[in-house]
Amino acid sequence: MNMLIKNAEIVTMNKKEEILTADLHIINDTIACIGANLDVPQADKIIDATGKTIIPGFVQTHIHLCQTVFRGQGDDLELMDWLRNKIWPLEASHDEESIYYSAMLGIGELIQSGTTTIVDMETVNHTEYAFKAIAESGIRALSGKVMMDKGEEVPLALQENTNQSIRESVDLLEKWHNYDNGRVKYAFSPRFVVSCTEQLLREVQTLSEYYNVMVHTHASENLGEIEIVQRETGMRNIVYLDHLGLATNRLILAHCIWLDDEEKRIIRDRGVHVSHCPGSNLKLASGIAETPYMLSENISLSLGADGSPCNNNLDMFNEMRLAALIQKPTHGPTAMDAHTVFKMATIGGAKAVGMESEIGSIEVGKKADLAILNLNDFHTFPSYGVDPISRIVYSATRADVETTIINGKIVMEDGLLKTVNKKLVLHEANTSIKRLLDRALIK
Repeated sequence: MNMLIKNAEIVTMNKKEEILTADLHIINDTIACIGANLDVPQADKIIDATGKTIIPGFVQTHIHLCQTVFRGQGDDLELMDWLRNKIWPLEASHDEESIYYSAMLGIGELIQSGTTTIVDMETVNHTEYAFKAIAESGIRALSGKVMMDKGEEVPLALQENTNQSIRESVDLLEKWHNYDNGRVKYAFSPRFVVSCTEQLLREVQTLSEYYNVMVHTHASENLGEIEIVQRETGMRNIVYLDHLGLATNRLILAHCIWLDDEEKRIIRDRGVHVSHCPGSNLKLASGIAETPYMLSENISLSLGADGSPCNNNLDMFNEMRLAALIQKPTHGPTAMDAHTVFKMATIGGAKAVGMESEIGSIEVGKKADLAILNLNDFHTFPSYGVDPISRIVYSATRADVETTIINGKIVMEDGLLKTVNKKLVLHEANTSIKRLLDRALIK
């Protein structure tokens, strides 16, 4: 595709955070040129973006596509009850079709709200079908099957043999990693320390290093979780992961709410990436992460919505606004300002997945992953004299996303999805959750 987007306000998120009024020329999957009045007579597609705003596609660093069909099924519970009584039984009931449509449901929502890259954690079984949805939809993703070889009150279908878990993960990696010229990548996904033996975690460390792929897990989300880890290992979460050699710049940790000073130091010194999920953390009553401190220590910090049953949406606009607002009563009005959280949602997420040279900002030579916003509406006006990034973070909503482009391909145009059959997916989402609820005997 040879595409020209004309006359847009472009929020680049380059090192200078330049905001330009210019044209954008895309050749195949790459941004070829940015400038005023570009002459591209050979363009296959021309989009007039006069009065509209182009932003880098959002990078969400913690998502569970397998849980999207569970939306509304686990409300008003804390983490361990939520897992044991609702989420694990439902995950155990998944089949190939429900995994596929759960992923498509989530991807449709993500594309509609301007997210172009995700770090996704699946469940134990049928992960192949989530990868099929990712491949067909065009979204950029790091994904992996969840790994669980121990734990109390875990349904039989989620209880893995250690060697089987490792073998299935490696098989998926060797099939899907770097699919479509690197649009899809694999990430080892041990659920959390509570669910994983030391043998499994050590093997994940070895394999992550061997294949040079990311590890994506949860850590220090809930005080009850930390208590279990300390009882079983004699160490706190991050200390234990460091003890196993997992605390490296290949590690993405979701949440990290309850950290002591030693754990913060390990995260900083080892270059570990933290995915902040404010919506999920509030809904599960887990707590509020110390994000201003993390940023002051130059810890790599990005944003994620987590899963639909603990949020209940996958909307980066919502996460940005929450990430900014929840810190202000304690740390003052300038804590987590709009530019900081927008950076976390874009180039910060790109850094977390090791792709800051390819995505996360709008620059020549980078992948064409972007969203076109139409901010000409009551809730975003007046625009005169308003910082464009503050306008996006504090006023804009996902309804303002008009077009989403991933890898140079239009996946949504004028609000119409191109790669996800909305009517079919909505129908199959209802069919799937009915089947899973009957199977799991959850009311």
